[in-house]
Amino acid sequence: MIMSKRNTGLAVEADGLVRSFGATRALDGLDLQVPAGTVYGLLGPNGAGKTTAVRVLATLLRPDGGRARVFGHDVVTEADAVRARVSLTGQYASLDEDLTGSENLVLLGRLLGLPKLAARARAESLLAAFGLTEAAGRQVKKYSGGMRRRIDIAASILNTPDLLFLDEPTTGLDPRSRNQVWEIVRAVVAHGTTVLLTTQYLDEADQLAGRIAVIDHGKVIAEGTPGELKSSVGSGTIHVRLRDAGQRPEAEKLLQAALGVPVQLEADPVAMTARVGEEGSDLEASEQAARALGELARAGIVVDDFSLGQPSLDEVFLALTDHPAVAADERDDQLEAAR
Repeated sequence: MIMSKRNTGLAVEADGLVRSFGATRALDGLDLQVPAGTVYGLLGPNGAGKTTAVRVLATLLRPDGGRARVFGHDVVTEADAVRARVSLTGQYASLDEDLTGSENLVLLGRLLGLPKLAARARAESLLAAFGLTEAAGRQVKKYSGGMRRRIDIAASILNTPDLLFLDEPTTGLDPRSRNQVWEIVRAVVAHGTTVLLTTQYLDEADQLAGRIAVIDHGKVIAEGTPGELKSSVGSGTIHVRLRDAGQRPEAEKLLQAALGVPVQLEADPVAMTARVGEEGSDLEASEQAARALGELARAGIVVDDFSLGQPSLDEVFLALTDHPAVAADERDDQLEAAR
């Protein structure tokens, strides 16, 4: 059972946060406002500053500049008050590998001040809620990746925090395990806990977050609901698959001329994508798509598949940053070396 709490107002307020590691600025004037009782996503590639932001807000790092408050408490001058209301689940399970799942939770419950019987009851309740009762007596080192993430989150909410930091909780998990973690996150929020979720998976942010801050190079470059972010780059996206891969260069030029926007070439050698309706009009998007298809037909280029839909968060991120929200870049290596 997850105990219910209700919070209102802002869970997190950050103004101009700066944090450097040597010559590398991990945070470069970060501003955030996280409504209480929601899932708020910090979206960005590796090295964008997401984990550093979480560590500052969780009082594990002192900022070099700016100010941050968690439920009104300053993360530097009132760190103990902040720690009393938050919990952090990092990217890797932090439990004792040689203890069983049940032993880990009971131990942590006792460290949090719960009496022995209460710690055991809380552990059993969480194991049942997260579908781990059958694995309760098994050593954590024998758990699958998805089970490890579930019990790690269970450990984080032993005392039902007001704010739960989830730092890339599904990294490396298979789709089934990711869906299980997503359901746990929804259940935690439904009982009143605010979740600050960092992720580089755009579909994860789309599934869970009510609002998203897109972070790149240590600062917020866009913020809003998933729908607002998608509409900010146009009212639609046209996806085209050709019959002949050899015609893609010509098709790319024709589409670019007809739409007046860059055309993105997909990994599939016959596929292309472009944004349409830059002014935000669905009618304009449809008209542009029709004109573009007409140009391809007149040039004798056969289109096997065509679709017009809302932009994805992947396309939003690419439009905002000129690079995809995926693998690490050189900045990651700099940050790791500096740490």
